[in-house]
Amino acid sequence: MKPTSSKKLSDLPPYIFVRLAALKQQSQAQGIIDLGQGSPDLPSPPNVVAALKKAVDDPATHRYPPAAGMPELRRAIADWYKKRFDVTLDPATEVLPLIGSKEGLAHLFMALLEPGQGVLVPTPCYPVHYNGVILAGGTPHLMPLSAENGFLPDLKKIKADQAKSSKVLLLNYPNNPTGAVIEGTGLLEEALAFSRKHGCLVAYDNAYSELCFDGYKAPSILQLPGAKDHAVEFHSFSKTYSMAGWRIGWVVGNADALAHLAKFKGFLDYGIPMFVQRAAIEAITGPQDCVAKAAATYQKRRDAFVKALAGIGWKVPVPRAAMYVWAPLPEKARKLGSLDFVERLILEKGVVMAPGVGFGPAGEGFVRMSLIAPEEQLQEAARRIGDFLKSL
Repeated sequence: MKPTSSKKLSDLPPYIFVRLAALKQQSQAQGIIDLGQGSPDLPSPPNVVAALKKAVDDPATHRYPPAAGMPELRRAIADWYKKRFDVTLDPATEVLPLIGSKEGLAHLFMALLEPGQGVLVPTPCYPVHYNGVILAGGTPHLMPLSAENGFLPDLKKIKADQAKSSKVLLLNYPNNPTGAVIEGTGLLEEALAFSRKHGCLVAYDNAYSELCFDGYKAPSILQLPGAKDHAVEFHSFSKTYSMAGWRIGWVVGNADALAHLAKFKGFLDYGIPMFVQRAAIEAITGPQDCVAKAAATYQKRRDAFVKALAGIGWKVPVPRAAMYVWAPLPEKARKLGSLDFVERLILEKGVVMAPGVGFGPAGEGFVRMSLIAPEEQLQEAARRIGDFLKSL
């Protein structure tokens, strides 16, 4: 017998970063420069690493962890929200640690959706925003994000039947992959009004709130009056504290939604190892200079890379947050499409970036380049891209 996958799984294309990893293995170029995945190259803070080592030495951390996370971690997250956003949270009911926000988003859809039920999803988007809906048996209703509109959705253009049938409205700012930000809280206020009118939950992915540039400061949707009645917000240690491989994040907000998610997770996982949770407590309660330093490092890299790309004739938008440069394909490469452009660039020049189409249909014609390499490597990547464009 040859097992077959479910239709939900077979209907999805291969995960784009798996495809990029395979292409890297095939590349004949010397010295791969990988700007594909948003995986921070900056080290985790030394005090956090030290806290992990100390926690591992305690045999009590080797047992199954509390399903809803350690009370100390939930309190630390609530305290961080109070300091950062002036938002008051009940650690017992309005805070839920996660094995990374990616897992949490996918599990939220599984916990809430009935078969065929809709989710309003931006396009382009972080892949789990779309794929997680499909795997949960839901139906994504796409909200196009265009450069002309600052990569913001127009909630007024959502069709009446889609608004009525959708259980979740998903938003993500600072945005992955575009790096777009919201000015003020107008979009968040619209989203909450939409929720009140149509009875859907707003899921706000705020994983990049601390990686902002040029003085920009990202808001939380929970800062708005009554938001906890209608919204949940996801965050992560991955980008803020360069802890991507540690697999720990959180969701806060609406207590009923968190209770459903916690119940669902109780059937599928045993939570986050306690030694990782103890280290996460140190990250969020200890010195925060590492956060400002990381943001400053990405900003310097952004400036160097944008300048180097301009030097080869590729003028790209300058992001104000996140860790990505989202750029239209160079004029010479537009006939290739984003996937062919990226594949050839990897195979011929050893520069890895993510094709826009990997983030949804509205991503075609763009590429995403992650600022996860030192300035010298980014400048070398620009030089190689320039050589490739000349060959076209």
